[in-house]
Amino acid sequence: MHSLQLRNDTLLEIGTFLVRRWSGREEVTLSIKDQKEIQTKLRENKVIMFPLDKYHGTDFQKYRQFRTALWYESMRIRYSNKILSNDHAFGFILNTLDTRRIETVGRNYWQGMDEEIIFNYGFSWLYRPLLNSLYGHSRIVEGFAQYFLLGDIKGEIQPSAFEKIQKAVGIANEAIKEAIENNHGTDWLEKKASEIIRVLEIDPLLTIPISLPKIASGIAMSEQDFMKTLSKFSKYRENDFGELDSVKIMGGKQVFDEFKVLLEEAKRSENKGLITEVVGISIPTLTNVDETKIYDMDLINNLKAKFKEWKSGWKEQHVIAGDEFDQETYMEGHKPFITDKKIAIKTRMFILLDHSSSIAEEETQYKKATLALCEVLDFLKVKFSVYAFNTEQKQVTCWLIKPENLPWNNSATKRLAQIKANGSTPLAEVYNLLLPTLRSKKPDIFLTLTDGEPSDPDAVRSVMMDFKLLGVKMVAIGVGPNTGGAITIANNLRRLGYERTLAVSRLNDIPKRVLNLLGTD
Repeated sequence: MHSLQLRNDTLLEIGTFLVRRWSGREEVTLSIKDQKEIQTKLRENKVIMFPLDKYHGTDFQKYRQFRTALWYESMRIRYSNKILSNDHAFGFILNTLDTRRIETVGRNYWQGMDEEIIFNYGFSWLYRPLLNSLYGHSRIVEGFAQYFLLGDIKGEIQPSAFEKIQKAVGIANEAIKEAIENNHGTDWLEKKASEIIRVLEIDPLLTIPISLPKIASGIAMSEQDFMKTLSKFSKYRENDFGELDSVKIMGGKQVFDEFKVLLEEAKRSENKGLITEVVGISIPTLTNVDETKIYDMDLINNLKAKFKEWKSGWKEQHVIAGDEFDQETYMEGHKPFITDKKIAIKTRMFILLDHSSSIAEEETQYKKATLALCEVLDFLKVKFSVYAFNTEQKQVTCWLIKPENLPWNNSATKRLAQIKANGSTPLAEVYNLLLPTLRSKKPDIFLTLTDGEPSDPDAVRSVMMDFKLLGVKMVAIGVGPNTGGAITIANNLRRLGYERTLAVSRLNDIPKRVLNLLGTD
């Protein structure tokens, strides 16, 4: 199992699920980027993690570290109201205090994390720098963090500085105890951070070097030595965690079962789902894309609320005669009886997104509307696939964003976010690329979203006949800068042979217009 590589898209999926479950916030998004430090942006509901290759150990040990680090960030989202920069001493110390506070509160809520926290301490100890490798007052700040979180220090430090560290750690421990007993939050801890700054006799704006997960070149720890490290931290935190078995901690059986499932899912994903054998159709592969900029949670939630009756399978409607009388409706002069109508969404949809250069100015809003549409289609359990096209290196490329057999998820959002608006509108060429896929999938509706006339209208009319022979209903939405422009585009599209064309001038109207295309009975 350990020889298999955990795919980044699989890691993103489980990571997004876990961070939302642990934090209690469904709107939180996760990114994986090769950057200086893990970041959580509370206002943006956003967590940015290291890739697995930043960590040391086996693939499974790397996953355990990633998972525990994600748990800590989830607890920050759940229990902290501010996170300061670690670049300066005050922020570093406040965040260090808050780490212990949210760990303690989080453990009471998620009681299965104890072994993983101790395991993570083992690697945290490896990653921490030797104090004698640091210069100036940053040595005493790092010494405080090590002694407070890990109960020991690495390397050498002057006796007078160690006395300050011991005193500061005593204040920190009492502060955490009081914060837990009285339900104090991050704001309250700020006063204690100031007190610790005074005890350590340092400038609160002192620059702190970032401690990345790293081990000096050529130095490795044997399994036996690592077991001793785990035993050390188990003993150190025994008053908080109770008695823990270092052998069980090392094995991580509960998480390993989860890890095996992820590896198996990664292996399946390599062979189906996202694999395309059609020449000219590509799969976006970047995972360090910031997809949060195309999330519009208000639009998504409003659409889900509007179409929630479709989700349930029943829709309430007013009729002239029935069993349940609605007096208010009668007084207003409307049909006075209420009945429930059965709704069944059977339509299978194939969506093609025009990402030519003409949408560049509205690209973000265009993607927000598309994302909202996909979120609601997935919410309604509609079977749909999503493709997009643009020009890459002077070559027209059709991108697979979401195949029909996979759900809409964070990875699909990242694939959508990284498509750049560029090039012309060679619709006929793109349609010909998609024709083999259409023959095998045979969706009910092929929907094209475009904001311009195709490069070769005659070629589009010709290929349109091939689609109609397959029994696919060809629909197009013309996106224009204003009502008049949108109507003009829609009229031009109608002349190309589409069975139905719609005009949209406000991008946020796209999801509603598309949803109304769905067949119900």
